Amino acid sequence: MFSRVTNQSLTRNAQYNLQTGLSSLAKLQNQAASRKAISVPSDDPAGTTKALQVRSEKAATAQYARNIDDGNAWLGTIDSTMTTVSNILGRIRDLTVQGANDGAMSPTSKQAISTELTNLKGELLRQANTSYLGRNVFAGNTDAGVAFNPDYSFNGATGSTVQRRIDASTTVRVDADGAAVFGVNPGADPVLNPGTTPGSVFTLVDNIISDLQSGVNVGARLAEIDQRKQAISAQQAIIGTTEAQMDRAQATNASQTVSLEAQRSSVEDLDLGKVILDLQTQQTTYQASLGVTARVLQPTLMDFLR
Repeated sequence: MFSRVTNQSLTRNAQYNLQTGLSSLAKLQNQAASRKAISVPSDDPAGTTKALQVRSEKAATAQYARNIDDGNAWLGTIDSTMTTVSNILGRIRDLTVQGANDGAMSPTSKQAISTELTNLKGELLRQANTSYLGRNVFAGNTDAGVAFNPDYSFNGATGSTVQRRIDASTTVRVDADGAAVFGVNPGADPVLNPGTTPGSVFTLVDNIISDLQSGVNVGARLAEIDQRKQAISAQQAIIGTTEAQMDRAQATNASQTVSLEAQRSSVEDLDLGKVILDLQTQQTTYQASLGVTARVLQPTLMDFLR
């Protein structure tokens, strides 16, 4: 059975085919201009879903990277501060050794040592109140402006820590326990300073100065200084271990960032060379369609009668 083909049906089919070709040409032109495989979700629903998932993971990874950078800044500040504190304690120990030689020292020499010890104690207090971006690095989450007051009382709260999330399942402490580093005075919460001799390093220096001025042999204070230096070394070792963990996390984060970008690119980005080739092919096809249509759909008698 034969169907009747009219000039009108040929025209409709030709218009449909030309419009389809023009639509494909426009899509390729948009892709070449944007270099994106997906302009609207309907272009590739499955690809759109995957792209959204990858972008969500990329955003989380970027946030972890910022957390790691911030944590490294905290840890670097603490490490530098504790190195300075350890050096100050070394100088305090040297002065204490000198002060222990009572018979060889004049009152003027003792006064000079006492003056330097007082200055070093003030420097210790300044180091203990070191802050990063307005937050004290030795006071945990407390909102107090300083970790140690002028009377050497500690402002930190028991169990209060500053944490940074470095991946989906890991958080890392980036502050230091000021009570463990500098000690707390008698009567303070013992939980803050477990297993150490009561009394802060500031009180220790005051005691050395007092003994020196009253003629008491300060040699007995050397053991306390050494104990405090050991406490600082132990805390510095913890900070060093945490810094190593952060370095590993940073390397892993960088690798994940590269991998996620590759996944995103494979879904969203186009091979520009292939798109240009497809565009040229489609242009040639469309122009050929126009030429063929113009030849096939010749004017009829009815066109002249209209």
